Amino acid sequence: MSSSASSSSRKPLLYAAGVALAAITLGLVSWQATAPADKPSGGPAAAASSAPAADSAADPAAALKALARRESGDGLAVGRADAPVVLIEYSDFKCGYCGKFARDVEPALVKKYVEDGTLRIEWRNFPIFGAESETAARAAWAAGQQDRFAAFHAAAYADGSKEKGFGEARLLELARQAGVPDLERFARDAAGEQAAAALAKDREEGYSIGVTSTPSFLVNGQPIAGAQPLAAFDAAIAKAGAAARK
Repeated sequence: MSSSASSSSRKPLLYAAGVALAAITLGLVSWQATAPADKPSGGPAAAASSAPAADSAADPAAALKALARRESGDGLAVGRADAPVVLIEYSDFKCGYCGKFARDVEPALVKKYVEDGTLRIEWRNFPIFGAESETAARAAWAAGQQDRFAAFHAAAYADGSKEKGFGEARLLELARQAGVPDLERFARDAAGEQAAAALAKDREEGYSIGVTSTPSFLVNGQPIAGAQPLAAFDAAIAKAGAAARK
């Protein structure tokens, strides 16, 4: 599978107009400061100084909340498109802390909140650990095109999976484990331009709001840094849900 193309320098209107400035206003660049110390930086955040002022800057939390895509056909999301709370997750398959969250916390969130319609989880591929991060992200996207993202995600984050690497043969093995029905299509999709564009979009979004480490989260626009315990997400979801009901 080919490595993804470099992230596009073009910025969607929402990001260029206000989200980067909103990130600075909310102090989202502090995500890196609160992340575990042994995690590398993913790269520079988008420069807020070049972003023109916009109405969204007056309500930065609303601008960040608006990053929820709520697309009913999103292959990298679970939960109802109209759920009152959306958790956006910026993650990397080679990130140990992302794996810890995926194993220890995310299943509980799905059972407790996604299944009853309260929560939607939207994944953003944010590969920052080199070539295998890129190929794993492409593979996850490709699995999502056949409605097997959740199963691929679980297999790739299983305990000990990261240590086996994410070479081409390993990714095909994970796709088989995930029950991807058409492996030839999977390989084509993972190597294609649509996968590259999807990764670029996710990564640009993350950088534009100050994400430099994984995992990083937004819960209805409220940032959460790192693989926090379930209680931290319980509290954020409860607060966001109460605000949504007002």
